[in-house]
Amino acid sequence: MRNELTKKDLELMRQELEHRRTVLRPQLIEAVKEARAFGDLSENFEYKAAKKEKNRNDSRCRYLENMIKTAVVIEEKSAAGTVGLYDHVTLYVEEDGEEITCQIVTTMRQDALKGRVSKESPVGRAVLGRRVGDRATVQVNASYSYDVIIRAIQPGEDTGEAPLVGF
Repeated sequence: MRNELTKKDLELMRQELEHRRTVLRPQLIEAVKEARAFGDLSENFEYKAAKKEKNRNDSRCRYLENMIKTAVVIEEKSAAGTVGLYDHVTLYVEEDGEEITCQIVTTMRQDALKGRVSKESPVGRAVLGRRVGDRATVQVNASYSYDVIIRAIQPGEDTGEAPLVGF
């Protein structure tokens, strides 16, 4: 599977990977060595915690390497007047009778609690490329969907304020 990411996403991922390799990894290896010196490893909580943190960092490095290796660079630009990446979109949810505002972002920047919705999510797929006044069907799963009407599009750009998704 190819990951569709922007140049900024890749830049942030490379920076995080470099930081984890050159700064965090040596610190974590040293923490494991120090904790190992405390004695009996079977009852050494500090050793287990240090080892777990080192493994977590190594896992994140492998994840970032894989994401970078399989990435397909996409453009942030969209046609004038249509919903594109990093645009803020006001949607009217007919079923609930309420408006919501969200920003369409890449998968590596999504955070639903902060209103950042992935372009690959049901909402993102439904509204990407649409215009103000368009009705879009958000297909949540095979048995449930709902309609939204695009009320406003505020053009946006990747300012870098949305951090990469962690795990």
